Amino acid sequence: MAALKSVLVFILAGLCEIGGGYLVWMWLKEDKPWWYGLAGAVILAMYGVVATWQPADFGRVYATYGGFFIVMSILWSMKFDHFSPDKYDIAVGLIALLGVCIIYYAPRS
Repeated sequence: MAALKSVLVFILAGLCEIGGGYLVWMWLKEDKPWWYGLAGAVILAMYGVVATWQPADFGRVYATYGGFFIVMSILWSMKFDHFSPDKYDIAVGLIALLGVCIIYYAPRS
């Protein structure tokens, strides 16, 4: 149950960072209204809070989050930018996710 909760926190953190960053991107690069940038900044700040909900130390949490970020960024771009990942995108995303799950969830003494 603890592992499932932490995965959900990683996903929520990813949604905050990617979603907030995307809104700022849309404001600055796609000429969206100023409130896109403001909303993005607030959501990005929420990412910083959500990440603290993990029980591990800062380094392990942020290292693990990086793998989740890679996979979630690919999924986000597929949904919102109509990106089609190739076999290398998929393979490296899965390798990164496997690696960070070992970092975070491996039993330690």
